[in-house]
Amino acid sequence: MELKQIEQIAIEIAREAGGLLRQGYGQRKEINSKSSAIDLVTQYDTAAEALIAGRLQAAFPTYRLLGEEGGEQNHTGSSRIWYVDPLDGTNNFAHGFPVFCVSLALYDGNQPLVGVIYDPLRDECFHGAAGLGAYLTNASGQRTRLQVGQAATLTESLLATGFPYDRHTSAQDNITQLAAFLKRAQGLRRAGSAALDLAYVAAGRLDGYWEYKLSPWDVAAGVLLVQEASGRVTDVTGHPLVIAADKLSLIAANDTIHPQMWAILQQLDNQPAPIHPSATGSL
Repeated sequence: MELKQIEQIAIEIAREAGGLLRQGYGQRKEINSKSSAIDLVTQYDTAAEALIAGRLQAAFPTYRLLGEEGGEQNHTGSSRIWYVDPLDGTNNFAHGFPVFCVSLALYDGNQPLVGVIYDPLRDECFHGAAGLGAYLTNASGQRTRLQVGQAATLTESLLATGFPYDRHTSAQDNITQLAAFLKRAQGLRRAGSAALDLAYVAAGRLDGYWEYKLSPWDVAAGVLLVQEASGRVTDVTGHPLVIAADKLSLIAANDTIHPQMWAILQQLDNQPAPIHPSATGSL
């Protein structure tokens, strides 16, 4: 099956799951915690993932699937795997804060093939496939190609970040990094959805994004969108992202802002600041 066909199926599934979330938004929720008191899950997370997993396994029975709520399913041994976040921004959803989405991505090993991020409240679908570009289809059905922003300096950049679930107990809480970028950037946002932050970088609504200790399903779709929108995504050391890593820390921006963000994070993470990998041809 061609990537464009796979992308279209993923869009349809994401929209269906998003409809379920839209119906549940504002309704009474059963809220439980997972890894910590601030790592929440609702009945809508699990219902949306069950819907998505069922649809994907029916359409792609030989592909593996890794979901935020259900773990790995469909142990086929295939190198192709779906990364599924049925509700990215659960804390927002639980509190009635209108920033959350459905995120689906297909990878072959470490290579992103298809990415879909659907915002059900705004009816905005960010989608793309490797080598075929990334697009935003809005509520009226208009499709626009995504392109990262053209900011040249941090002082003209709008950045975004998030904070790890273990921030109450871990020294690596991103607060020092936040303060450093607040002093340098034109603006900084923390909206609470890593997937949408990456989609917004791809769309040029944000100029850069960094975050620590993420999971593959948080960022898999967004990585493809940013790359297809002519942006750069690496880990915080400036090296290629390994999507299957247990905890992902990354930078996403255009080719000009990325090295500036990288240099600051290298300094703050108490690591030496060698030549940026892009200058050595390793990216």
